[in-house]
Amino acid sequence: MNNKNILITGGTTGIGLATAQLLSADGAKVIVTGRNPETLAAAKKVLTDVVVLPSDSSDLAAALALGGEVKKYVDHLDGVFLNAGIATFAPIEAVTPKNYDDTFNVNVRGLYFQLQSLLPVLGNSSSVVFTSSIAGSIAFAGTSIYSATKAAVISLGKTLAVELAPRGVRVNVLSPGPIDTPILNKTGLPPDQLKGFEETMVARSLLKRIGTSDEVARAARFLLSEDSSNITGTELIIDGGVRLN
Repeated sequence: MNNKNILITGGTTGIGLATAQLLSADGAKVIVTGRNPETLAAAKKVLTDVVVLPSDSSDLAAALALGGEVKKYVDHLDGVFLNAGIATFAPIEAVTPKNYDDTFNVNVRGLYFQLQSLLPVLGNSSSVVFTSSIAGSIAFAGTSIYSATKAAVISLGKTLAVELAPRGVRVNVLSPGPIDTPILNKTGLPPDQLKGFEETMVARSLLKRIGTSDEVARAARFLLSEDSSNITGTELIIDGGVRLN
């Protein structure tokens, strides 16, 4: 990754932050985005050699402007990790139109139009990685909207891999299982239900533990690097071997 230009959305916490730290240590020039002023400020203190940009994935205008913002810092990108996402869990009776719109706007619309805006900056060859989730292909009660967005991301990854291959752009999808990141505390689940969810996932995991952001970061690095130069249109699942039965 030495001297590679890499953009990471949602790069101020969790998986994105861990990936930014890993790639920066490898010698990459990294740009990260985030929308929370507090996490942006905290990331600037930690990511001393990284460009930290405010950019809200839920804001369509910001998504469409991202390519122009990136051009202020680099003339091209070798890799893009479209990682920004939100998760709110609720049974169908409790889901509101706002819940629906907020989740799709960040997880699907934002990702899609961010990539559209970045196409003129993507080099030939380059790598794009989407963050999805095992929830995109495994059904969990109370996650209908979140799971639908992540299924859409998996589908977009496969389709855009075909569409962008002639440009020399590889597209792959990274689908984590339960990972110890701040997003787990933003699902809207009460503490007892969250604990029960985590315990269930650990019980169903072959490795019997929650994954770490660093483990996902290493998988992201692989897909962004030339080590995966013959891989496109695939989904890499990193969940410790979660089984429902």
